[in-house]
Amino acid sequence: MKKTCHTIPPSDRKPAARKNTVLIADDDETSRRIFSHFVRKMGYTALVVQNGMECIESITEQSPDVILLDINMPGKDGFEVMLHMKTEHIKTPVIIITASHDIPQAVKCIKLGAYEYLTKPLNIDRLEIVMRNSLAESALQIEVKNLKKELRTRDIFQHIIGRSRAIKASMEQAVQVMETDLNVLILGESGTGKELFAQAIHQGSRRNCGPFVSVNCAAISSTLADSILFGHAKGSFTGAATDHTGFFEQADKGTIFLDEIGDMEADIQAKVLRAIQERKIRRVGEKHERSVDFRVISATNRNFADAIRSNQFREDLYYRLEEFPLFLPPLRERPEDIPLLARHFLDEFASANNIEKLSFTDEALAGSKEYHWPGNIRELKNAVQRAAVTRKGDEVDSLRPILKHGNGSTAGHPASALAGSAAQRSAGHGPDMQSYSLEEHEREAILKAYKASNGNLTKTARMLGIGRATLYRKLDKFGLEYLKTG
Repeated sequence: MKKTCHTIPPSDRKPAARKNTVLIADDDETSRRIFSHFVRKMGYTALVVQNGMECIESITEQSPDVILLDINMPGKDGFEVMLHMKTEHIKTPVIIITASHDIPQAVKCIKLGAYEYLTKPLNIDRLEIVMRNSLAESALQIEVKNLKKELRTRDIFQHIIGRSRAIKASMEQAVQVMETDLNVLILGESGTGKELFAQAIHQGSRRNCGPFVSVNCAAISSTLADSILFGHAKGSFTGAATDHTGFFEQADKGTIFLDEIGDMEADIQAKVLRAIQERKIRRVGEKHERSVDFRVISATNRNFADAIRSNQFREDLYYRLEEFPLFLPPLRERPEDIPLLARHFLDEFASANNIEKLSFTDEALAGSKEYHWPGNIRELKNAVQRAAVTRKGDEVDSLRPILKHGNGSTAGHPASALAGSAAQRSAGHGPDMQSYSLEEHEREAILKAYKASNGNLTKTARMLGIGRATLYRKLDKFGLEYLKTG
């Protein structure tokens, strides 16, 4: 048994103000008993283990505030414990307590991260001072780390405006997952800011020095999917004049954001699933595969349960994407954020158009909180811009260009109003149908199909007998681009 000697502490010693946990790792039973007695007398909670393996397990399970570590222990010694802590980036202060006066050994301990190296016979007063100092320094480092994290979080979420409990909960979840490499599925209605959250998660991740590649899955046709997503080699098909790098390869060492993933065509889903599972892609016209390191963040406003049940979306792909689901609340569930967002968009509009600062009346802001905003943040931004254009003076007194129905009905939604007017015309109301041009008939047909498909653009295109990409071009052509947002 090792010879140990301890100085008896003064009887008037005051306990520590904070009740921290001290892990004592020593194979000598007498040392463990004496150290635990004095640790408790100092006002700390004592945890006792007798070898290196137990010490590592206790560090993982108990997260002690400071460790009193012996070097020579059976199984794993003190060096191996410290090496494990260094590998796992565990910053708990370690105070070495050993009978050895070996200077090279002490140097090795300090290099491995030990806070202090104390030898037996031990002066308990000295031990208490070292413990207090190590805990104070550790607390300061944690405080600095938390402050840095808070500042970094503010910077990451600088484009996401809101103080409501609902949006803060989403931001907290994003913070929790951003430092991992889990695939994130962002769920929420159109216009809730899904791409902004995807960008924030990327910026807060270890991949933030890599690319952020955004892909609109709804706009990819099955005939071009392989080339667009995975790339092609020069000469692989007619028109392939040069090598092309696909979206997945562009996202190497970074993040690929699959927006509107719920609208991806079924035959493309199997190829995307394989790329995510294997982390390998093959360019069109090449025989060999390329390994690609990427993280997947995807987003949709669709109900996946319905899509899977109707065989419109692969269940296995869904579970690959949904390693961590993140739900974004609609604007109607965070009404306290509406004035903040409205003021932001008004300031943004004034700055972009070289107008002196504008403001809202109290009545305008109160009215904005009563409307349920089916188009969410995008609709609010449009409303603010229209109100700013039609204002009188430097004060905006109403958001009525869009807020026609403040009772929460969807009748005030622009798409509903346009679809309604189309239905009236087709029923013989309004202008004479014979006076319509071919383009106007085409526009009306799109609106009717959009309404009949409940705003699903894939179904709209199918009803019209055209591809989704063609539908997108026509929406832009006829001034219906807002329908893309749902």
